[in-house]
Amino acid sequence: MNTQHERISILGLGAMGRALASALLAAGRDVTVWNRTPGKAGELVARGAREASSVEEAIEAGDLTVACLLNDASVRETLAPAVPKLAGGTLVNLTSGSVRQARELAGWLEGQGVRLLSGGIMAVPPTVGTAGAFILYSGARDLFDRVAPVLGPIGRPHWVGEDPGFAALYDMAALSGMYGMSAGADHAVTLVHREGGDVETFKREVLQPWMEQMLPFMVGGADVTAFVPEEFNPAMQATGLENILSASEEAGVPGDLAGHLRSSLWRMRRAVAG
Repeated sequence: MNTQHERISILGLGAMGRALASALLAAGRDVTVWNRTPGKAGELVARGAREASSVEEAIEAGDLTVACLLNDASVRETLAPAVPKLAGGTLVNLTSGSVRQARELAGWLEGQGVRLLSGGIMAVPPTVGTAGAFILYSGARDLFDRVAPVLGPIGRPHWVGEDPGFAALYDMAALSGMYGMSAGADHAVTLVHREGGDVETFKREVLQPWMEQMLPFMVGGADVTAFVPEEFNPAMQATGLENILSASEEAGVPGDLAGHLRSSLWRMRRAVAG
């Protein structure tokens, strides 16, 4: 298969959809784009993309259709009148959603004679197409093997299993980890700011290098006691968390920013209680 000549149609031109189309155009792919609201395709068309006036036209123009829309409901709404055009073809769904939604979408499309490869984009729009970007895919292995080289320019393809819900599962779980780290960083910066510290120096010289040092331990497992079992002391950790919460309250940090600390304290106390 000559992936260079595989025609790709992209449904949805939000920030991520435009980034996907841009990366594919930069790699010399044949790209057609469609968006519910006109006016977002100008720069892409200037670079060689074709703009379809309808979903049906976009599907007919491509050998492979990629959906990158707002949510599962928007995917269903967009495809419902046009799904007969997809019969016998493939949809790659890179729209964020839940495990259940991905499985139900796969079942619905299968009933329409359409094969689904679910995806999760592990990148933000500015990093799509860069060395650090990767895309999770789940669904039939033979389908992944066909699609992976076609969509390779948007990010390193990574297959996570036959279950169409697994890409969403791993995507949501990874985002949960990211938001947890973000919550901790927000609390840390607020604490330093409230006590009059130099926030920029703290972020650059303390917080970032510390989080980078701790990252291998943070992803070592959901059970924090499994990180360094021979050195881990839950009672000591609980005391440390109590101290942080006290310092946070004294500094007037909003209580909502400390939720991750209270959750960790609960886990430590549970570990102490056995």
